[in-house]
Amino acid sequence: MRHLTRPATYAISTLGNTVTTTVGSAEKLTFDSAMALPATAQRALAGRPVKVDGQVLAVDVQLMLRLAKAAGPAVETLPIDKGRKVMLRQTVLTGGEQPVGKVQTVETDGGRARLYTPTGAEATGPLLVFYHGGGFIYGDLDSHEAPVRFLCEQSGVRVLSVEYRLAPEEPFPAAAEDALAAFRWAKQHAEALGALPDRIGVGGDSAGGNLAAVVALQTTTECAFQLLIYPVTQLDIETRSRELFQSGFYLTKEFMDLAMDSYVPAGADPADVLLSPLLAEVPSGVAPAFVATAGFDPLRDEGEQYAAKLAEAGVPVESWRYADQIHGFFNTLKIPTSRLAAADIAAALTKLASGG
Repeated sequence: MRHLTRPATYAISTLGNTVTTTVGSAEKLTFDSAMALPATAQRALAGRPVKVDGQVLAVDVQLMLRLAKAAGPAVETLPIDKGRKVMLRQTVLTGGEQPVGKVQTVETDGGRARLYTPTGAEATGPLLVFYHGGGFIYGDLDSHEAPVRFLCEQSGVRVLSVEYRLAPEEPFPAAAEDALAAFRWAKQHAEALGALPDRIGVGGDSAGGNLAAVVALQTTTECAFQLLIYPVTQLDIETRSRELFQSGFYLTKEFMDLAMDSYVPAGADPADVLLSPLLAEVPSGVAPAFVATAGFDPLRDEGEQYAAKLAEAGVPVESWRYADQIHGFFNTLKIPTSRLAAADIAAALTKLASGG
């Protein structure tokens, strides 16, 4: 395994359709203007460099955190229904409009999904079944529209972004059941999706990374690859990164506590391997993995521990840490350093999907 502190550069496609969602014009102008400033001006606005655990937070990320703090209360302090709306607005603001070859709405056995096809795609190719993040209580197809479009177009891999039931309305094991059902559905309908049946993998960010890991463990050789972006791998774990970054870096202890309290019903065991894949025995034949973590993320250590566990079990794994980033960077494509990291993840998907 290897850890990178800064990914390679990339080229942005300008082809394909775009989606526009309304965000307050003043808020958008403020954010876009701040991200367009030179680094010296961003540093003046962001404040002194933030250094923790031998890492330095990217100045554009630091400025974004300062703007977010001034914009209003954190989603975890709001009623869940209102928090969902605020999170969607935040992701639209920071994700921007991303071109992609084609988007189709798909009705699966479990509900809605969107099939993203990259520009110039061949008739058939690999497919990533993607599960969105949001602590099992927030997020949907719309909240992850921008990063999924970007991932698809930059990697050249079809992506099927799927919905799953959210807590607290539908607590565990609803999301895990829906995630597995979506993968099974994609395998059964591979031809209609333009997918090669033996090149279908899973991926997701945060809570979605948890679901992807759970599905990969259950399906073993049926799953061709897994892309885990700062995944939750154990719900009740205590790690150094959870202690170091429990506040001030977007994902907070309060958010994680709310997620656990909402998703895990009374009587359920947080050590259940369908909740905490870090505690699972790794069976033979589990799909090769790419695990991305962020330096300033409470989930950093458990993601890297899971990568190490897979590697120890003989699973081909690459684990890359983006040391200057925070949890959620996959969604913040308007932030230059975060976009670089997301582009690097897309390149990793290209390699994974091709079997390289």
